[in-house]
Amino acid sequence: MPQLSLLLAALFLVPSLSFAQAVGAPLEGRLKKVHDTRTIAVAYRPDALPFSFEDADKKPAGYTVDLCRAVIASIERQLGAGPLQVKWVPVTAQTRFTAIASGQADMECGASTVTLARKKEVGFSSLVFLDGTGLLVMKTTPGYSLLALAGKKIGVLKGTSNERALAEAMKAMSVSATVVSLQTREEGMAKLESGDIDAVASDRVLLMGLAAQAKDPSRTALLAEALSYEPYAIALPRGDWAMQQAVDAGLAQVFASPALPEIYAKWFAGLGDPSPALQVMYGLGRLPE
Repeated sequence: MPQLSLLLAALFLVPSLSFAQAVGAPLEGRLKKVHDTRTIAVAYRPDALPFSFEDADKKPAGYTVDLCRAVIASIERQLGAGPLQVKWVPVTAQTRFTAIASGQADMECGASTVTLARKKEVGFSSLVFLDGTGLLVMKTTPGYSLLALAGKKIGVLKGTSNERALAEAMKAMSVSATVVSLQTREEGMAKLESGDIDAVASDRVLLMGLAAQAKDPSRTALLAEALSYEPYAIALPRGDWAMQQAVDAGLAQVFASPALPEIYAKWFAGLGDPSPALQVMYGLGRLPE
């Protein structure tokens, strides 16, 4: 376990600290716009339960949304400009980063994995969650791993890190299967239940939320193996250090407050306590002032 903690510290500490900015720097970029307009535009995913979705009243809800609400409250205190008007911008897996890069939204609060390729288009906050690509199947499907899906059909959202992780895992394990591109996870659930595909690949926690929406959740099964490592963060404008600093400062305050275990328990009570890796991530996110 000590070796794991040291490895995780090496992975997470550098990206968190490399974006630090001197306190008291003049406002610039999106943060200046937020200050001047008293408005912040926040992109969210209606389809990423339990991280980001729409509740019964069609309002944004979820783990990352709750974190972002707390971050926005922190930004209000940092700016000293009074309450900010929050403009919620619904996005999809395909449009979420374009919304940030184009200025349609100032931050994206969903279930976005940090990758080097994506950092060419947008920036990212300190990490907010850790997950991995998994496979959801019907219990009638024989076998307990990707190997059992040889010759079958696996659905995955087009253009996601899960799509790449699935391809790499299939190559590494010499598994030949038909990959079916999906537009939404809900489409994948419908195809899985109808027998059009044999499995859905996505982030494991997202698949748990998806299974709960099945006609009969007891007929579904989440395979034990994880095909990849998925570090989540809040997507931000690329190279906007002022906005980066403000959001990371807000997350540091949340991670050091009693609100964090309440937010975690609200959305992940069924998972038990945070994993050792997630606890390390939270600890490293508590950046000192």
